[in-house]
Amino acid sequence: MTTTAVKILVVDDEPPIRKLLRVGLSAQGYAVNEAQSAAAARISVQEDQPDLIVLDLGLPDKPGHDLLQEWREDGLQMPVVILSSRTDEAGIVKALETGADDYVTKPFGMNELAARIRVALRHRLQQQGEKAIFQTGGLSIDLVKRIVKVDGKEVKLSPKEYDILRVLAQHAGKVLTHQFLLKQVWGPAADVQYLRVYVRQLRQKVEQIPDQPQYITTETGVGYRLREPD
Repeated sequence: MTTTAVKILVVDDEPPIRKLLRVGLSAQGYAVNEAQSAAAARISVQEDQPDLIVLDLGLPDKPGHDLLQEWREDGLQMPVVILSSRTDEAGIVKALETGADDYVTKPFGMNELAARIRVALRHRLQQQGEKAIFQTGGLSIDLVKRIVKVDGKEVKLSPKEYDILRVLAQHAGKVLTHQFLLKQVWGPAADVQYLRVYVRQLRQKVEQIPDQPQYITTETGVGYRLREPD
């Protein structure tokens, strides 16, 4: 019995980066195609229909943000993992809000990128089949009964604390921007300070060491991420 390899399109104008990704991702069993520009990427998507795209934001003929927005406006739903410089927090946020599934900053480790790819692929498959019980480590969330437990002991959360945790659990492993969480829990006009206060309170209740969180991690300048489910 044979299986078809997951197809990944790498869009980056730097040959050394494309080579690194081609070798590293191929070694993990992915079928890798490359594009050095936005124009070449659009052709590759039409002809090869990749399962996932790794997209650099700094392309020579068009910003990666614009290319991503065009794909989403065209109705293309394949996962997109962004490559970005560490200093470009605003660019990362913009890409996530445009429809990117995750991001990895340059310089990056292949293991980190591979993990982000697995999460993005799995998240797309699971979107239609949300489980009633979410479990990661000692944290469990009954999304039907709204019961949260840590190491088997029930934890009492306020409605807002629970809503934040529920949204994070529904997108576990994926970074959620401040604005996305605010819109989901409070509405579009809410202040990000509300979110920071409630996340701090939430960590006090679910983390063993709140200042060194295992479950709800901070993506500096971007948002928050809940650890993947077991």
